[in-house]
Amino acid sequence: MVKLVISGIAGRMGKRIGILASKDKALEIAGGLESVDCPAVGKDAGEVIGIGKLNRKIESDFNKIAAGCDALIEFTFPEATMDHLEIARKNNIAMVIGTTALSSEQIKKIKEASKDIPIVFSPNMSIGANLLFALTEIVSKALSKDYKIDIVEAHHAGKKDAPSGTAKRLAEAVSKHRKEEPSIESIREGDIVGDHTVKFSGEVETIELTHRAHSRDVFAKGALDAIKFLAGKKPGLYTMQDVITG
Repeated sequence: MVKLVISGIAGRMGKRIGILASKDKALEIAGGLESVDCPAVGKDAGEVIGIGKLNRKIESDFNKIAAGCDALIEFTFPEATMDHLEIARKNNIAMVIGTTALSSEQIKKIKEASKDIPIVFSPNMSIGANLLFALTEIVSKALSKDYKIDIVEAHHAGKKDAPSGTAKRLAEAVSKHRKEEPSIESIREGDIVGDHTVKFSGEVETIELTHRAHSRDVFAKGALDAIKFLAGKKPGLYTMQDVITG
């Protein structure tokens, strides 16, 4: 059984990860993390996510619970992710990182840490979205340079970073076979979970590849699949493509 700590456990994603993890016999919630000013700190993790008492208090300091866990799921902010990364590295704890808006220097630190611990790092934990990455690369390579490529992404009004990490990853998939960077349009409104469309516009036809997430559970489930994938893995930087292919 994998003993799991969930960072950002009182947030929307953290709660869904916790609820799904509580139903998985291969996983045990060993603790939760939140920012020091979060009202959930000090409360029982199970009660906060709505599954009943777990006798696991939510902490603001990862050092306090690091010794009792095998893996950490990180869907928070860049600064917190970097702090937790160093603690995980020192304590030989596997990580699944879905944090976006990371700088090139922060991504470099993740790559360095993966020499000591196994890490799954992906801007999107959805299996469907990761298939979209692969399809976008295939179509970008197959079509002539006469096709104009645009990316449109939409998320809830509360999402702070734009464009999304998924949109940036799609742009990278396009750029592997083309010199030009595709345009990215970002929409922030309502409670949109996550929509991404890659549009290939030619003179006589248009091709569109779209992934639409209907629930945050698609990301939560993917993150938990990634946690189970890392069990027993050697240090290294893995992607959701690795998780999908097993």
